[in-house]
Amino acid sequence: MDTGTGGMEAADPARGLQPISHHVAHADTKRRFHELVQVSALRKHLTPLQARYANEDELARVHTREHIAEMKRQSQLLRGGDAGDDASPFGRGGFDIARLAAGGAIRTVEAVVTGEVDTAYGLVNPPGHHAERARGMGFCLFGNASVAIAHARQTLGVKRVAVVDWDVHHGNGTQDIWWDDPEVLTISIHQHNNFPPRSGHREHNGTGAGQGAALNIPLPPGSGNAVYDLGFADVVVPALERFRPELIVVASGFDAAVMDPLAQMMVTQRGFKALTRRLLAAADALCGGRIAFLQEGGYSPYYLPICGLGVIEELTGRESGFGDPHAANLDTKGVDELYEHQRAEVVRAAALVEQVPAG
Repeated sequence: MDTGTGGMEAADPARGLQPISHHVAHADTKRRFHELVQVSALRKHLTPLQARYANEDELARVHTREHIAEMKRQSQLLRGGDAGDDASPFGRGGFDIARLAAGGAIRTVEAVVTGEVDTAYGLVNPPGHHAERARGMGFCLFGNASVAIAHARQTLGVKRVAVVDWDVHHGNGTQDIWWDDPEVLTISIHQHNNFPPRSGHREHNGTGAGQGAALNIPLPPGSGNAVYDLGFADVVVPALERFRPELIVVASGFDAAVMDPLAQMMVTQRGFKALTRRLLAAADALCGGRIAFLQEGGYSPYYLPICGLGVIEELTGRESGFGDPHAANLDTKGVDELYEHQRAEVVRAAALVEQVPAG
């Protein structure tokens, strides 16, 4: 996916914005994750899944036909277009790349639901959790996880699905798509007031029949391993236990990692591994182990691959042979601190668990 060369905004000499070799959301970050897995000891323990293109009818289960048509139209322009927020550029042909990401998400979920694999990680790009029903945003054209969930519900006999979104930005698109549906629980744990603006507050809980099925856990900047682990122990897992899903989908962004340029959180590979263990245990207890991970954001080409590798280690129960080569440096930077103002935010979010629709 060609996102251009302007950093976060288009290069503009009149504004002092110099061109740079790549956009912050360049695909190389995810490619480096893939390549690290391929040269690790994990490769021989993995079952490759071939992505396919999602068709327009599959996209239309969760997006308007108008949005799909507009993405297709812009994709045919010589210089590509924008996902919908005037800040998410994509190059010529981006529509088909986004369809492949959505289809890859379908394939990932399908493999887990049918029992073809025990667990699965869909390393797809572009991401999807910011794409709302009628527009894309935040580097997302289509809601990959939502497209896959709709497929599972309509063709694979799954009814109740929980989304656990640990991307550092609020999963507004996933929330928007399932806002009034009591059988899709959307849980987003994210940095408060990062992105999108005025989104992901605790009081945003769904509407109508879906009241309580949107659960937001906004955390203060600087939250690290201990804060996230407490959030999962006291909010995420109890919400899953109350909801009792038949499938768990993890929106797996690594921009809460300590080295990410678009956020101010402090999670390390060790932290992501601990969260993965909690989710695997919950899936085993609640839905026969049916859990699928789908790649979302993450913008550090240095550390995203390391964090992703740690998650794959937990999914396979094997060591990669690499560990975390940054740990000696990062572990001294307060990544395991837990302060009272952080604990207080988790306590406030935990009070919302009782509103989650019970399964």
